[in-house]
Amino acid sequence: MGFFSNQLSNVVEWEQFRDDMIFWKWDNKEIKKGSKLIIRPGQDAIFMFNGKVEGIFKDEGSFDIESQIVPFLSTLKGFKFGFNSGMRAEVLFVNTKELTVKWGTKNAINIPAPNLPGGMPIKSFGTFCCKVEDYGLLIDKIAGVKKQFTIDDVKERIMSMLDQTLMRWIVREGKDIFNLQANAYEISKGIQTDLDMEMQKIGIGITNFAISSVTYPKEIQEMATKAASQSMVNDMDKYTKMAMADSIGKGSGGNGSNIAADMASMQMGMMMGQQMANQMAQNQQQVNNQQPSWQQQQPVQQPIQQANQQQGSNNVAKFCPNCGTPNSAGSNFCPNCGTKLVL
Repeated sequence: MGFFSNQLSNVVEWEQFRDDMIFWKWDNKEIKKGSKLIIRPGQDAIFMFNGKVEGIFKDEGSFDIESQIVPFLSTLKGFKFGFNSGMRAEVLFVNTKELTVKWGTKNAINIPAPNLPGGMPIKSFGTFCCKVEDYGLLIDKIAGVKKQFTIDDVKERIMSMLDQTLMRWIVREGKDIFNLQANAYEISKGIQTDLDMEMQKIGIGITNFAISSVTYPKEIQEMATKAASQSMVNDMDKYTKMAMADSIGKGSGGNGSNIAADMASMQMGMMMGQQMANQMAQNQQQVNNQQPSWQQQQPVQQPIQQANQQQGSNNVAKFCPNCGTPNSAGSNFCPNCGTKLVL
């Protein structure tokens, strides 16, 4: 029974495959006669012997190691499986998929800013993509001493240099620190270039880097929001209307802006004052229209004076020069307003 137990077939495959794993090493040491190699989609299999790459296999499927794999190995192509002996080798399975990772600054980064000695503290978030590009470097730098390598290991390396890289590219681009989101594309491309250059040293390429958001301190965000609102207003009337709308929207019981309420009150006062002035003018016009004819007919006095000049020798005016009332009785005083009629 022991004799035949050595002839049992082995299956060389990536056990418990995980999408977040960059590579996994099969190191059961001995590959027996009749063993199968299974390569699944998104995987490459690298045969290694004594730390040296013997062959790289990229086609997915199930393969007989003795007949389909060994003939293509560099130094083991003439290896013959015996009844009591197997081939001692390691198989490194590599995840060939492009992996997307979320990143975020743990602590605020102080970006140099005018009039701010300590800099402007910001936080940033986004994603980056990576994949294995150089198997030789990956094996030489990482796989030679590790059984597996995950995306968390890649992220740890990225985050160790991201803060300084982010700061360097923001300063290098000379962008407005209060509007970094608008320039995120140019900054991201610069960061990707630097990170890719560093990660290529271990055989991993950074295929994309994106800044999704830039977060400023709460006070800066409030000031930016206020400045943006005011820049949309060209005169006091529009600003007041915006303030009134904002105050109405928040309700009397809310925590609306006192400035908005004051401006709304001032505008309403101005409107009421204007209405009052217009009303007073209308009332004055009505009063003038209702005044006695003797207060509005100064031009009538000229024909009255002419008639009085044509009067008789009794030296008494025929018409009152003040109100125009006829002096039919020849009185010395006007019976209507009392004006003296003696010339």
